[in-house]
Parts: sequence; structure tokens; C-alpha cells
Amino acid sequence: MMRLNLVLLVAVIASAMYLVQIQYQSRRLFVEVEKAQSLSRKLETERERLEVDKRSQATPLRVERLAKEQLQMRTATPAVTQYVKLPKLDAVEGTKP
Repeated sequence: MMRLNLVLLVAVIASAMYLVQIQYQSRRLFVEVEKAQSLSRKLETERERLEVDKRSQATPLRVERLAKEQLQMRTATPAVTQYVKLPKLDAVEGTKP
């Protein structure tokens, strides 16, 4: 009977130690999951902010202003447009259309 009680005591102690170890690992993993979720939320916020910045940087008025100021470009008008005339194909190839 004493031997059975000793075996049961060892089994209970081993089970309790295993339970403590599992709880510790569970808490550690939970903390890691919380950190990962926090980082995910932070990165999602940063991505949304960058999307807003991208949209604000690509407005047509801003692009036009930068083209005029930094690239010294101007709006195309008929006065500054040059048209290029191609030679007729029948004269070049010797065939008639």
C-alpha cells in the first residue's frame, strides 16, 4: 500500500510540474501573440498613413505645379505644338493605296 501511495504521489507531483510548465509556455506564447498583434496594428496604421500621403502627393494640381516649377514645363498650346508630316506611303514604298 505504501508503494502505491508513493507512486501516486510522484505521479501527482510530476503532473503538477508539467501543468506549471504548460501554463508558463501558454503565458509566454500569449505575450508573443499580443506583441505580434500590436505590431500588426502599428504597421497597418503606418500603411494607411502612407496611402493617404501617396494620394495627396499625386493630385493633378501638385503634379502640374511641380512640372512647371522644377522641370520648367509648360502647358501644350497650338502655338507651341509642332506637327510632323509623314511622307506618303505610296511614294516611299512604290505602291498605291
